[in-house]
Amino acid sequence: MDSDAIIDLFAAFGRVDVRRLFGGFGIYADGMMFALVSRGVIYLKADDETATAFQREGTGPFTYAAKGGERSVMSYWRLPDRLYDDPDELAAWARTALAIARRARKPAAKNVGKKRPPVARARSVRRPARPKRHARSRGGSRRG
Repeated sequence: MDSDAIIDLFAAFGRVDVRRLFGGFGIYADGMMFALVSRGVIYLKADDETATAFQREGTGPFTYAAKGGERSVMSYWRLPDRLYDDPDELAAWARTALAIARRARKPAAKNVGKKRPPVARARSVRRPARPKRHARSRGGSRRG
């Protein structure tokens, strides 16, 4: 599956951007990744609530080989096969996945509750103007 086929598949959902990602693709809407493609299979972002819908459809989560040979499970679930032929239903599932991706996005870390001491700033001191240098005349007499 190439990026053009992915864009066509999600046409009922709306504009998507497809970017290369670890040998597959990430599928983005409004700068937010809500789906991925690995080995030609699409996986949508899910949470505990929507994972049951994927389970009822007989699909499973995206997994990959982690260090040490263990399998790591991500919060992306395989798109049910029937949705490849139902663009309107695919769009509904994609909207849900995008909403989950937005909720899962962690806000930037802030020092909540911690106040930093005020930074001491150097006072601006006005310095007296330097006296102007006068150019020496080249043709004048020398003291000596």
